[in-house]
Amino acid sequence: MIEVGRVTRCEQSEIPSEGFNCVAVEKRTDWLLCHRCGSKSLATSHFLPASGKYYCPACIHYGRLTTTDYLVWQEETIAPRNITYRWEGQLTVGQKKIAEKLITVYQDKRDSLVWAVTGSGKTEMIFPIINHVLSSGGRVAVCSPRIDVCRELFPRIAAVFPDENVLLLHGNSEESYRFSNLTVCTMHQLLHFYHAFDLLVVDEADAFPYEGDEMLHYARKTALKKTGRNLFLTATPSRFLSQSLAADTEILKLPRRYHGRPLPLPKLIWQNHWENCQNYFFKKQLIQLLERLIVDSFVLIFCPSIAYMRQLYQELLKVYGESELIAVHSEDPDRKLKVANARKRAYQIVLTTTILERGVTFERVSVIVIGANHRIYTKSCLVQIAGRVDRKGEHQNGELVFMYNRKSGAIKEALAEIKLMNQLAREGEEGGM
Repeated sequence: MIEVGRVTRCEQSEIPSEGFNCVAVEKRTDWLLCHRCGSKSLATSHFLPASGKYYCPACIHYGRLTTTDYLVWQEETIAPRNITYRWEGQLTVGQKKIAEKLITVYQDKRDSLVWAVTGSGKTEMIFPIINHVLSSGGRVAVCSPRIDVCRELFPRIAAVFPDENVLLLHGNSEESYRFSNLTVCTMHQLLHFYHAFDLLVVDEADAFPYEGDEMLHYARKTALKKTGRNLFLTATPSRFLSQSLAADTEILKLPRRYHGRPLPLPKLIWQNHWENCQNYFFKKQLIQLLERLIVDSFVLIFCPSIAYMRQLYQELLKVYGESELIAVHSEDPDRKLKVANARKRAYQIVLTTTILERGVTFERVSVIVIGANHRIYTKSCLVQIAGRVDRKGEHQNGELVFMYNRKSGAIKEALAEIKLMNQLAREGEEGGM
């Protein structure tokens, strides 16, 4: 059965009379082109001898597509309408300038990029343009490369637009697809849409795995209507993102955090033995640091890998009880529950990987980055981690600590960017660039 507003796979005999369709996997001489994910592959390597079909290997985990399958879609015409818009917050001067400019740029049929420091209130700035597009009869998707970011965004957006029956889609979604004018989803879910959205808001546009992933870039482009527009949100625009923007993209900059306080600069602690979790000198220094921080703060410890995090967790269990200490990572089946409990301050210390570098907010938090010079920590990652500190509330005593044994290029670049954004904030350069 055809799903309105979303691509549906079917065989030729099942193609409905309404809607549009195309062959799913097209064989072109000796290679294959997949119209769902845009990937190209060698035909001879992806042949099914029993059926005589060819298939796409790149997006097979979303359901196998072959040369006899068709992709079918049907558009929904939506008339201009009144939208229930409930947000009682107040934008700062800089936020208001950007929010108004986003609507103007959209009306000019151009893309936008908002470069706003972590903690500046990017989500609040997009509420007015979402309201504008929905009121005009448009359809909106707010997407991110990270599931945690989508989970964070969904209740906030749903509360502002209570009558829109907002849909949340990701790999572990509890709800099946249904048509919605306002969708929150991961970037991967865009593979299931074609010319569906009038506005596509890409939050954390610099984040893995979207950064440099050709399939996800293809998904973003094809999910957008021909007349649709992109709105990119980032605190740390990468060179790749900047180079991929359309020439007439409007770039808007907000260097000031919502509460007006600066982004914290890290305290650099040289620790030559951080790679060995069992090293006496490393453990002694880390525990002394933790004992000082937990007096006033909930502490996030970022680890460079899951394996390292598990080892460090076992070492810290010798000092702290299981009720005080928890570890969470991308493969953790209890990840959602642990993050929710962490927000309630159920623990004193949380060990994590880069899954919590962005999209989550904790009050009264201090942050330690173990092995900040490790290759996993890019400049963007380190700046995002810095933004976890002093993000919400009145607490100003949170600390940011980088433990390292080599001052990497990413550390230097992160320090330079934090200093630059703080300087611009002090100079009052809000709202445009």
